[in-house]
Amino acid sequence: MSIDAGYAAFRYQSQDGLTLGGRDYGAGQVATLPVVCLPGLTRTARDFDLLAHMLAEAGRRVLVFDYRGRGTSDRDPTGASYNPLVEMQDVLLGMSLRGVTRAIFVGTSRGGIITMLMGTVKRDAIAGVVLNDIGSIIETAGLFRIKSYVGQGEAPRDWDDAVRLIRTTHGRFFPGYSDQDWIDQARLTFAEQDGRPVVDYDPALARGLDAVTPETPPVDLTAAFATLTTVPVMVIRGEETDLLSRATLDAMAATHPGLVAVNVAGEGHPPMLRGPLLSRIAGFIATIG
Repeated sequence: MSIDAGYAAFRYQSQDGLTLGGRDYGAGQVATLPVVCLPGLTRTARDFDLLAHMLAEAGRRVLVFDYRGRGTSDRDPTGASYNPLVEMQDVLLGMSLRGVTRAIFVGTSRGGIITMLMGTVKRDAIAGVVLNDIGSIIETAGLFRIKSYVGQGEAPRDWDDAVRLIRTTHGRFFPGYSDQDWIDQARLTFAEQDGRPVVDYDPALARGLDAVTPETPPVDLTAAFATLTTVPVMVIRGEETDLLSRATLDAMAATHPGLVAVNVAGEGHPPMLRGPLLSRIAGFIATIG
């Protein structure tokens, strides 16, 4: 899985002076609603490259953001601003500066949280939503597991070591992965510097999980999700996930009768955006406009 060109990299200033980055695929496309892709907690725009290319080739514009402290964006020297509400404001500002006022959102994990929160303050910006392995209730077990590795552990010595580290950390949640899948995931997870893999996020992100313990109540975003019941919603759930329960997905479907649920066998949190899943997402987006 190669990360190809075919997009315009952009930069802009946040309200507190950080330089943030993203990618603009199919910038000349105006006939259809644009798509905004938002990655997970420690992830970057690379995760959406295949989907963005597919959508752009079909005539749709796609914006993908690197949050502050990730990928091509500046790190907060204090680490104090790494929270979904600030990141939501960064995304809304970036959209405005790129001339996008309304879009279909594809949010993986943290990106889905940001999208649901956006529904509470800027509902008119949202034409439709794809939530990748995130829902109205976020399970404590999954958050505690994420806490165990974010900002922790050794740095990989080379790309083979990067694959080993990723596989050791996440292997039991992705029994369906092939050797090539793990190589692809390592390339999506780490940036490359002088031919070597490097961590592509600020380790200070881990502070946002400091308070999470096994006794911490699940995060309840039911009210935020309810703001999306008047727009088309697809929820993707990894069969092995520990962050989005089947019961939560059922409750979301009861709240939103038109919800489209997609189960991804052999994958946990979150499913990788590749293969037939891309066509499912693109097909859903095509029904919105």
